[in-house]
Amino acid sequence: MSDDIHYPLADNPDDVETPEGTKLSEISLEKVVEGEIDGEELVISPETLEKQAQIAEQEGRTQVARNFRRAAELTEVPDDRILEIYNALRPSGADKETLQEIADELENEYGAEINAEHVREAAEVYEERGLV
Repeated sequence: MSDDIHYPLADNPDDVETPEGTKLSEISLEKVVEGEIDGEELVISPETLEKQAQIAEQEGRTQVARNFRRAAELTEVPDDRILEIYNALRPSGADKETLQEIADELENEYGAEINAEHVREAAEVYEERGLV
């Protein structure tokens, strides 16, 4: 990890960017109200989430780091698809084959390997417990 990444990231607003490349230091309420910055641009970038993961690892919080990385992967997945996947992951929400297809989709279409692993693990646990 780079030694220049420190928590909170907002203390270094030139090092935090939106997915469109706007630096946190360039964002103001006035610019949003005036339409200079689109509200849809005000989302976290995968790079920022990776920085948060690195900070968590530095503090020995490996599970938190993994969660940040899972979140970073999901920034590529459309919101409506995330909701569909969430519903499928409920116990009895989908059969094992469907969960395997979702895992393949996450891995192959979005490069979301950590999330694909999570869905595959859920499918196995659900099967063991008779929930699928």
